[in-house]
This record gives sequence, structure tokens and C-alpha cells, in this order.
Amino acid sequence: MENVFRNLLLDGRRVDIAAENGVISRISPAAERDAGQGEPPRLVVPAFYNCHTHLAMDLLRGYADDLELMPWLQDHIWPAEAHLADDIVYAGARLAMLEMIRSGTVFANDMYWYAPAVVRAARDMGMRCAVSMQTIETGGPGRNDPKNVAANKELAALPRDASSMVFATYAPHAIYTVCEQTLRNIAAKARDEDTFLHVHVAETRFEVETCRKEHGGRTPVAYLNDLGLLGPKTVMAHCVHLTDDDVRIIADTGAVIVENQQSNMKLVSGLFPYKRAIEKGGCRLALGTDGASSNNSLSMFAEMKAAALCAKIESGDPTCAPAADVYRHATRGGAQAFGLDAGEIRVGAAADFAILKPDAAPLVPGFNRASDLVYAADTSCVDTVVCAGSVLMEHGIVPGEEAIVSAARDAAARLTGAATAGS
Repeated sequence: MENVFRNLLLDGRRVDIAAENGVISRISPAAERDAGQGEPPRLVVPAFYNCHTHLAMDLLRGYADDLELMPWLQDHIWPAEAHLADDIVYAGARLAMLEMIRSGTVFANDMYWYAPAVVRAARDMGMRCAVSMQTIETGGPGRNDPKNVAANKELAALPRDASSMVFATYAPHAIYTVCEQTLRNIAAKARDEDTFLHVHVAETRFEVETCRKEHGGRTPVAYLNDLGLLGPKTVMAHCVHLTDDDVRIIADTGAVIVENQQSNMKLVSGLFPYKRAIEKGGCRLALGTDGASSNNSLSMFAEMKAAALCAKIESGDPTCAPAADVYRHATRGGAQAFGLDAGEIRVGAAADFAILKPDAAPLVPGFNRASDLVYAADTSCVDTVVCAGSVLMEHGIVPGEEAIVSAARDAAARLTGAATAGS
């Protein structure tokens, strides 16, 4: 059945957009009866693709702020996460998806515990989601955490590509939580199944220095490449500390970098070298928010602005990372990272888009639409969100929002209460 969205402004034209079977089936001039009523058209733009998240960490937003990465993880986040449960992750993931929908995001690439709960949440919310078969060897080399073992068995039945709204990826957490042989094994599985691989890479100087000491002077990028993990379906989060050789390896293998500038700044991990890696190195790029406990927002509007400004500061070049490029990384770049024909509004592309309020103050006067979206717009500008042709939010209303928020409050209280009692 065709779903028609009327009186929209696309590239300066008033149009109607029809969606059928999840794709844009028709873009036509706005019907005369709509264009002639004096109603201002609503701006339609590609939706966002959040390519690195830890969704249920929404429940830990503000729980342990203003700390360095390893103390933050070891002394606060990991002890709290020891008390996670399937229903807690489900509630947290739904809260995160609600937040993302409200800001025009239709896809998340998630890596977290109790991943089957994230699958249920994504299906209930109607979002696209890449769900990670995570490996963290808490029991020592070759011994994945039992929670991951159980979850990964359940996820094994999922599709492995974005032709499905919800699909599974391999996710070795990082080189400091997964041993060499396990990394080799995961690389082989990903190659055999021609599927995606999601991993944290070169997030901190400490990680890079430790890798060089333990692995014959190799950087994390060189080490992972030697183990066979890098390729066009490898999605690498952070990549803050890159050498020129790292940039060359990433570009040559076609791996995708996901920058997370707000999280990087908050944890003082460093600034992603945008100009060297993207404008000079030719690497593929997408954007992610990381988890809400280290950001603390899942807004891709805020992430785009941080990406553009950080690139300018890091490079010392005010022309670096122009708004149109940053917006493309947050939309088309994220979609392409996972093989989706999306992130553009054209016939045949996935019907994923956001409809913005015509009177939203940050979009006025409208001299440069890309600049408005990257530097000025925020979640208040979003009116309606469409994913695969289905309406996730209409005129600011997401069905069931009150119940989602209430369940998340209860889950957060259980999680942090248990962590406090156990400390």
C-alpha cells in the first residue's frame, strides 16, 4: 500500500513523496489543492544513521560524569553493568530509540549486553538496527563473557545484512578485551559470512601505547589489519589516534571510521583527525553518538556540529569539514557503511526521512540549508520521522512515549540501586 506525504519542500520545490514497500516510489509536484491552501510546505531531509551506540546506556546518563575513560569504565560503568538484565536493557534501548526518533534518527549500530533485548526493542519501535554479537573476554583469553555467549547463540539466527530492518554483526569489543586468536577467528567468520564487523579502535593514547608494547610496535589499526579484521564491512569506532600509515591502511582496506567527537571530548580521548583522514586520506566516514553515559545525548544534530567544529580546531583550518560534507556523513555515509541504499531522497531509495517544522526558528532565514542543519538545528525542529515508509513520529507524537519513559525510570532505579547496594 502506498503512503503519501504531501506538501513538502525538497530542493526548493513543493512535492508529494509516496512510499511503497519501504522505498520511495514517487516524487511528484505537490497536489494543487495542497499547494494552493496557503499552508507553508514542510522541509523534508534525509534521516540520520547513528553508526556507533550503546543504546541501553541511556539508563546511566549522568551517573558517572567528568571522569577519565578507564576510571569511568572500571570504577563506575562496569560495576553498574554487572547488574544488567534482559528487561533492563529492553527498557533502556526503547528509551534510547525514543530519543533518537525524536531527533530524526532511524538507524542505530549498537554494541551492548543482552543484545536480544535490543532486537525486540528495535522491532517494537520500528527502527533499523545493527545488533552486535559481542565478544568481551572477561574470563581470560578465549573465554567470552557467558552473557555474550548466550546472547550470541540467539542472535545467530538473524540476517547479516541491512536487507532486514534488524540484523546481526560481529563485535569484538576492542584489542584490550579480546585476545589475538579470538580476533583471528572472528575475522575468519566475518569473511566467510560476508558480514559486518564492529570494533572500538585507537580511542585513547594509552590503548595505542599498550598495543605498540605488546604487539611488536604495531598500532591498533596495523595490528587488526594483520589479523585480517579490516575490510569494507569493518566499522571502526573512534579512531582518534591515527598515524599516516594507519590512514593509508584504512583507506586501502575500505574500512569505515565512525567518529564520536562529543564522547571523545568529554572523556578527553582526543580529537579525530578529520582533515588528515578524510580530506587528505580519502577514508570512508560515518558519525555516531557513542552511549548516553559518555555523551550525554543521542542527538545527531549535536554530533554533526561537534564534528564540524572539532575538525576545524584540530586542523587549524576554518574551511575543513564544510557543513554539506558533515551532513552527508551523518546521512548517506552512515547508510552506505551498512550497504543501505538510503540517506538520499530520490525514487528507489529507502523511504527514510525527517520532516521539519516550517516555522522552526533555527531554520530561519534559511540562507544555507546545510549550514542550518549542522550548526543551528536541534531536535525541536523535527516534526515527523519516517523509516522504511512507516511513520515513527507524527507531529511530535511517538506512540507509547509515556510508558517508555516510565519503564526506563524504573529500570534505571533498579540498575543503579543494585550497583550501590553491591559496592
